Amino acid sequence: MSNAAQVIEAGKAVLGIEFGSTRIKAVLVDEAGKPVASGAHDWENQLVDGIWTYSLDAIWGGLQDCYKNMAEDVKKQYGVEVKNLAAIGFSAMMHGYMAFDENDTLLVPFRTWRNTITGQACEELSPYLNFNVPQRWSVAHLYQAILNGEEHVKSIKFQTTLAGYIHWQMSGEKVVGIGEAAGMFPINSKTRDYNQTMVDKFDAKLAEKGMPYKLRDIFPKVLVAGEHAGTLTAEGAKKLDPTGTLQPGALMCPPEGDAGTGMVATNSVAVRTGNVSAGTSVFAMVVLENELKKLHKELDMVTTPAGDAVAMVHCNNCTSDLNAWVNIFKEFAESFGMDVDMNKLFGTLYNKALEGDKDCGGLLAYNYFSGEHITGFTEGRPMVVRTPEAKFNLANFMRVNLYTALGALKCGLDILLKEEQVKIDCIYGHGGLFKTKGVGQSILAAAMNAPVAVMETAGEGGAWGIALLAAYMADKEDGETLDAYLNNKIFAGEKGETMNPDPADVEGFDQFIELYKAGLPIEAAAVKAMK
Repeated sequence: MSNAAQVIEAGKAVLGIEFGSTRIKAVLVDEAGKPVASGAHDWENQLVDGIWTYSLDAIWGGLQDCYKNMAEDVKKQYGVEVKNLAAIGFSAMMHGYMAFDENDTLLVPFRTWRNTITGQACEELSPYLNFNVPQRWSVAHLYQAILNGEEHVKSIKFQTTLAGYIHWQMSGEKVVGIGEAAGMFPINSKTRDYNQTMVDKFDAKLAEKGMPYKLRDIFPKVLVAGEHAGTLTAEGAKKLDPTGTLQPGALMCPPEGDAGTGMVATNSVAVRTGNVSAGTSVFAMVVLENELKKLHKELDMVTTPAGDAVAMVHCNNCTSDLNAWVNIFKEFAESFGMDVDMNKLFGTLYNKALEGDKDCGGLLAYNYFSGEHITGFTEGRPMVVRTPEAKFNLANFMRVNLYTALGALKCGLDILLKEEQVKIDCIYGHGGLFKTKGVGQSILAAAMNAPVAVMETAGEGGAWGIALLAAYMADKEDGETLDAYLNNKIFAGEKGETMNPDPADVEGFDQFIELYKAGLPIEAAAVKAMK
């Protein structure tokens, strides 16, 4: 019998499950935090009456199928069954709105983070709280429902997120991890709780609107990484594994959001570190040493699962237009009868970009498939623009498309790094942009003027991240911090490559971004002209 089989049979394995926007994933880890089995379930949100949602049936059916697939993977690999677990953690896409009445009945269909229907609430709350409240935040959804005069709002007894809901159903505990809570309502990183000054101000709004509750009456309790958040109940075990094989009693860690689990999975929870996830969309998260000097609408303030303040820059567009251009080159090659390997094509074109001029030779591109709030666009039109004298060649063309994939992100990061003078020791990159060795990494290092590391394990994702949080809660030693646990027990000896920024690349990206900002009226004109 393999070591993994023994760990599973002994009930010492730890399970993490994350509800992503398109996939629910389960990862089972051993005592060293190494993945030993996994399962997944693909799903899609539905647009119902103008609201992006997932039904309760889809949530529970997806969770059970995901767990079943993980259990089958264990059986296939090791010939054993999952009967007992040491610990479990649940995470999910952050934000959104799930409101319940006194009978624990969902009052309206789950409103996900994707809904941009809370503009009025944000416009009122952000200056009132002196804090940037994004549209996707749970408090924005609550306040918008109140402003809309929706009937259900006076009946709310409990409001939570998707991760908070699953955890509650599994354990009976109405709690969330602090990283998840930071996408519901502003957090005070010193008290590791909702910001009480802002709670008091919001409570005054609730009273003014005639609501029969205060915020803390209906919001979940905030817990930090390492705290116990209940145990798997008999009812919860049956909901997760309807076969009845899984037994109750596993310890449960605080449920977290996907931002927090991504930080754990990339070992970027320590102060002066951060991570950039670059795929279809792109976001950067930087763990702060000090509070920011002022409010910036371009920056979201959240926390690590341990409660340290994090500045987040989130952009809608990243690699979609870049991928579209690569596909054009694929079509070109196929027109000549060539059989094209996509990995080789991406590698060749990405590396070609490194031969280009540091400022892209005067080329300008926008990758806006959709709007981009950082630069003030509600719609987008992908485009490439140049002057007649610009150096238009393949290397510069590829380079400008790589630069613009991070263009909006750099606009937000410049506020953080230049205006607020935040210091970064290292950034961890993960996602499709970094697949071609050294290229996306060098471009990001230039954009941020900071070292960028890419870890081999970064592809394990958020389900692994929440499994590690559950393992930390179950196994941590007295006084052992989350970043120490990750550094010494999970990522010790981990292979990864760090790339320092090239000063010439940094200067070139800065020149490009000036042109990028100056050219935004061209993008605006295209949006207006091409309806």
